[in-house]
This record gives sequence, C-alpha cells and structure tokens, in this order.
Amino acid sequence: MDLSIVDLVPIPENGTATEAFENAVERAQHAEECGYSRYWVAEHHDFPKRLASSTPEVLIPHIAAKTDDIRVGSGTVLLNHYSPYKVAESFGVLDALAPDRIDVGLGRATGGPVSNLALQEDRSEQHRSDDHAEKIDEVASHLYDGFDDDHPFDDLSLARSRDSVPEVWVLGASPSSAAIAGELGLPYCFAAFLRPGPAVEAFETYHDRFQPSSYGAGPEHSKGAIAVNVTCAETDEEAARRRATVEASRQRIQRGAINEDPIRSVDEAIEELGYVPDPTPTPLEPGQWPRQISGSPSTVRELLETITDQVGVDEVVVQNQMGDHEKMLETHELLADAADLTPR
Repeated sequence: MDLSIVDLVPIPENGTATEAFENAVERAQHAEECGYSRYWVAEHHDFPKRLASSTPEVLIPHIAAKTDDIRVGSGTVLLNHYSPYKVAESFGVLDALAPDRIDVGLGRATGGPVSNLALQEDRSEQHRSDDHAEKIDEVASHLYDGFDDDHPFDDLSLARSRDSVPEVWVLGASPSSAAIAGELGLPYCFAAFLRPGPAVEAFETYHDRFQPSSYGAGPEHSKGAIAVNVTCAETDEEAARRRATVEASRQRIQRGAINEDPIRSVDEAIEELGYVPDPTPTPLEPGQWPRQISGSPSTVRELLETITDQVGVDEVVVQNQMGDHEKMLETHELLADAADLTPR
C-alpha cells in the first residue's frame, strides 16, 4: 500500500508555533526519506495551546521548499469559509512554486462559534451552507480551465506553472462527500479517524457515482485514500500504551475541554484516563473500526490491509496526535517498514 501523512502540527510542551513548524518540517523531511507519497497539513482554528495548523496555504510552500519531491498539500482547506477563486489562486501560486507536487484537499467543518463568525465575510442570516459541491466544482474549474466559454469566470486567469496543475481531492467523512467527489470525477479521501462507521458505504457511493473528470487534469478512474489515526511501536502493548494520549485528547474534545493545556505525556494520559488502553483487536469487521488503531508493525500492517481491502483503496493517510515528536517519527518509520515503502 501507499502511505501519506496528514499533520495537525501540534505545539510542543512549553513551546511556540515556531517550534511546531520546525517539527513539521522535520516530519515532512523524514516522511520523504521513508518513502511516503504525500504530506498534508490540516486546518484548525483557535487552538492556541494545541495546534499551529491554521493556514495550510502558508505552511505548504515552506515545507515544499525544504523537501525535494514528496507531494505537499492541504488536509483540508475548509472551503465553507472561503472564496473558491481565492483558494484556486493560492494553489495556482503554490503549484508555480513547486510544480507537480501540490495537492489541494477540499472539505468543510465548523469550529467554535466565535472563530466561525470571524472567518466569515458574509455574516448575515442568509449565508448559505448548502453550496459545498458548487464551491468544490468552482475551485476545480478555475484550476483546470473547466468553465464554459459563456461563463462569466471563463476569462479569469491564475498565476501558475507552465505544465502542471494541483491535484484536487475531496475530503470528507460521509456518503454525501463521497457522492460529490464521484460526480465531479475527483479523488476522494475519507476521514476514518472522525467517523469510521460510514466508510464502507461512502466508498461504495464514490465508486457507484464516479464520472470521469471533465476538467482534463482529473483521473479517468476513481482514486481514493482513507485517513486513519495510527500509533505504531515495537509491540502491541507499547503501541496501545502510547495511544493513551490520543484517547485522552479525544475524551477532552468530547466534553468540550479543547483549550485546556494539552496532554503530551503517555503517563499523564493514562492517569487522566484511569486505565491503559487495550491493544486494537484483530480482525476488524467492515466499518467497525475504532477511531484510533495501534499495534506493532506486523499488527498494523494487518489492520491497514483489512481496512483498505474493505473500502477498495490502496492508499492510507496517516493521522497522528501524539504529543511526543520523537515517538511520532518512530511511528512513521515503523509504518514505512511495515508497508515496505521504498526509501528515497
């Protein structure tokens, strides 16, 4: 299987966003050396103590400039907040800076009510929330010159490279987002770390609804990936123990305590949970996957092969929320070995 990474860019203990970005660059360079295909940066707002990944379009060129050939992109641009034309302009420029290496992952999400309001240009009650498919279509049309001759946007142009085009992905966690990707003929990535339950149905929808892209630069056949939160260590037990930081963080989010001081050490997480997590069981039933999986390299390989077989894709996008930068690098390296990636 192919492996990629989506990075939330966690802020280190007693650290700053500057240090978080330095760590992200190191993770991207390490991923490239290990043979990963893509390195995506997430978009989250108003997490000053936890995450520094608020503007992927700013961090992407920095990471691209410090790597050689790994694809770099967004996982995701929250398109509900932005103008499709401005997103297309930004990623056209990114493609000019790093030709044939840029991915633009498009999704939507809401955060806190204050950050949502601050991000919106149109703050009226009439602001639309049902135009997601139209906005994805418009971004792709700007990038792929896909507007009809009589469309008012047909004469707009972008600063871009000579020959390449950013690869547009639809990111989501529901059959509705899968249907959008299929009908537009765009690659699709399902966020199983958010909602693993609908994954099988979503990919069935995607494959059933897929139409070859009309944009000229899209795939002729469906192309998918599944994003999974994975912790890997030398043994199943140690991997489960390290997964405690992810589980404890998840519980805080569920009870609305997202801006408390983040949990960074495994011991602190276990103390807060009151237990040591059990190893992820095998085999996994279709769609009955936990939000976070863990294991030794051989166990994780079996788990990921099961998941990819069940949804019919051959690429896994690894998400990680571990507080320890070195342990995160170790997870990525063990996963690369487990998947038989070819080091660069």
